[in-house]
Amino acid sequence: MEFQEALRRSSGYPLKALGITTLQVNLGYRCNLSCKHCHVEAGPSREESMSPATAESILSVLTKTNISVLDITGGSPELNPSFRSLVVGARESGCQVMVRTNLTVFFEPDMGDLPDFYRDHRVEIIASLPYFREENVDRVRGNGVFRKSIEALRRLNRLGYGTAGADLRLNLIYNPQGIYLPPPQSALERDYKKELGERFGIFFNRLFTLTNMPVGRFRDFLARTHNLPRYMEMLKGSFNPDTLGSLMCRHLVSVGWDGTLYDCDFNQVMGLPLLSKYPRTVDDFDPEVLSRREIFSGEHCYGCTAGQGST
Repeated sequence: MEFQEALRRSSGYPLKALGITTLQVNLGYRCNLSCKHCHVEAGPSREESMSPATAESILSVLTKTNISVLDITGGSPELNPSFRSLVVGARESGCQVMVRTNLTVFFEPDMGDLPDFYRDHRVEIIASLPYFREENVDRVRGNGVFRKSIEALRRLNRLGYGTAGADLRLNLIYNPQGIYLPPPQSALERDYKKELGERFGIFFNRLFTLTNMPVGRFRDFLARTHNLPRYMEMLKGSFNPDTLGSLMCRHLVSVGWDGTLYDCDFNQVMGLPLLSKYPRTVDDFDPEVLSRREIFSGEHCYGCTAGQGST
């Protein structure tokens, strides 16, 4: 494959894990939104959902290993019935917990206390906000999403999230609105802080930029508009070997909603589990073996290695 040839040319082949600091867990594809760039194609009608038994297996892994971070994602992970018990159990085991939220889930039935739950358990929040202007966000995520997101951020700020001197971390995620790479992260973070601060009085800690991956709903859009070859050529032409050391797949293991193990959330969506010579389910988790594994890579991996790379 071309990506593996790019790794060889940069002395990065085979791509191997450098340890496991993070267990990334996808609780399912159900979501209250249906964003145009969503790589897992999440939405209200999706029924895939992690079972309580699999969530218990994840807690067992955390208590038996030195993994220090639990990164919870979805869909809207908060909609999974096991979400809160997983957060509580992970915190009790001494793990840092990060949750990737779309913010608008706070306005769903029985979810209004989520900001307080996050504060009480010192959860680090990674909130998706594709841009700081209403028309851009609503075009990608649906009418009214920007205003709900702003109100959710204000709630979090009132609880101490993202404010100076507080240890409650609030980070935002930016996705490009079209067929191009993200701009420099530091410059865009300054723009976000200026615009959100001056216009809405909102504060946050960091902005992370993500390249839109050529998988899931975004890949369908590229194919439908006949832009897939062009987009892939742009990613390949922007390959940056300096990103290889910090790729997330080299420092984590991803657990799918059904307990299957993957090198990353993108491989999960594409149905590419760990190579067959390694444990493939959370019940067979072997940290010693998995921390030295060879990573299953493909052409979509250009998305994480283009330009500055995806954080």
